[in-house]
Amino acid sequence: MKSGLEIRDIRKSFGSNEVLKGISFDVKPGEIVSLLGANGAGKSTLIKILSGAYSEFTGEIVIDGSPVIIGSPLQARLHGIETVHQKINEGIVAGLTVAENLLFDRIATEEISTLISPKKMVKKSKELLKELALDWPDSVLRDDVFNLGIADQQLLLLSRGLSHKPSLLILDEPTSALSTSEISRLFKIIQKLREDGVAILYVSHRLGEIDEIADRLVVLRDGVIQAIQSRPFQWKAALHEMLGDESATEIENRTELVGEEAALKVVGAQIFPNSKPWNIEIRKGEVTGVIGLLGAGKSEFAKSIFGASQIVSGTFELDGIAFQPNSPRESIKSGIFFISENRAKEGIFDGWSIGRTNSLPFIKRLSKRNFINFSHEKSLADEMIKKVKVVAQSQSVTVDSLSGGNQQKVMVGRWLMHKAKLLILDEPFRGVDIGARREISRQIRSLVAEDCAALIFSSDIDEILESCDRILVLVDGEIRFDRYLSKTSRDEIIGKMSEVA
Repeated sequence: MKSGLEIRDIRKSFGSNEVLKGISFDVKPGEIVSLLGANGAGKSTLIKILSGAYSEFTGEIVIDGSPVIIGSPLQARLHGIETVHQKINEGIVAGLTVAENLLFDRIATEEISTLISPKKMVKKSKELLKELALDWPDSVLRDDVFNLGIADQQLLLLSRGLSHKPSLLILDEPTSALSTSEISRLFKIIQKLREDGVAILYVSHRLGEIDEIADRLVVLRDGVIQAIQSRPFQWKAALHEMLGDESATEIENRTELVGEEAALKVVGAQIFPNSKPWNIEIRKGEVTGVIGLLGAGKSEFAKSIFGASQIVSGTFELDGIAFQPNSPRESIKSGIFFISENRAKEGIFDGWSIGRTNSLPFIKRLSKRNFINFSHEKSLADEMIKKVKVVAQSQSVTVDSLSGGNQQKVMVGRWLMHKAKLLILDEPFRGVDIGARREISRQIRSLVAEDCAALIFSSDIDEILESCDRILVLVDGEIRFDRYLSKTSRDEIIGKMSEVA
């Protein structure tokens, strides 16, 4: 018999800052409870308490009717609690193989011998992958985990967590890096776990997912439970509780921006060897969204403009002048800025402060005779924090200690502090709640109004509909659809995304 979870008056402070202010709710066996809240609401802190990462707090955690002590991740696992964290880099160990990462906790606890042969390790890893119906070849399992794409790293963590047969499974933004088919597969597994009596605490900023699978909502704001709802969910009320009346009632009466002058012209672009070439203009004064399923070529196209990778063929013009993006440094110098989809791997250095992370791409602009102007660096970081509303005590706080949403604000915000000709954002809202998403969107649109163009690459249609003026649908490396949002519909966009050649 699987045991449920009861949380009684959980409180947690960091210094004088009380982050959780008496949290109480339960998750019954075979029930999916969704924890909903904006950045800074306390979701991550609560998850870290339940997973054993934070051992100092007040209140009680009750499992199967008895209070338990959870002072470490190992103790959490012994009590049947398994957590798949949003921050993938917290569970992946670079330098080890994929197989070693799949078996890492078992090797660490000596459940599996450290002397296990590579052949046996690969065999055991394949057994773990069966839970998600993954059939990765031996070559992948023997490769460095760092070479896996972000979606596959997420699936690795899910496989490892499910292999422990948890009584309580905590999923923190589990679909943020997954394709539509992978999400569908995950939901089938979640439904099976529910039928088997597993209690599931599900955290996501994607309201459609929550509406599809959750039994109850727990709405958190400023460390306090604002509401608990059972189905059918009242989403208008939930958003008011999550964001506060002022933010929730903000009406998006934004005017569709239509630019005339091209910031970027792309001619004869061929992303994949078998895809057809195409031409496109990205115009100043508007936000263009590029949407496509995983494997459509979004990241390849985005990185080629920034000079971080090459497509098969194609030429570029920037402000009417031929431009060949040979390196990110050259692109930044030319006014092309890029926000990567994988902030942990390509945007953040562990232990670096917000201030230093903010200044990294523009370090020469902040330096004189090879010496950094620290006062300028600090003031610029303070301005960025205020501009995009990063929740942090100061600019000296390390970025990797922030919540996922606030990390993403820093990643986007640092580029908004300098004059750009073209801003490229690859999955900028990944792991970001609806409130932070709106704030980032407002800042992007403000920048575009200053004679700039913006390209947002996303696989989430709600993000595109909320943020963009014009939409391009990318299928198998080809632009199949180009419309302003006022001239199309959600159904038409989805239809174009699912078309095959």
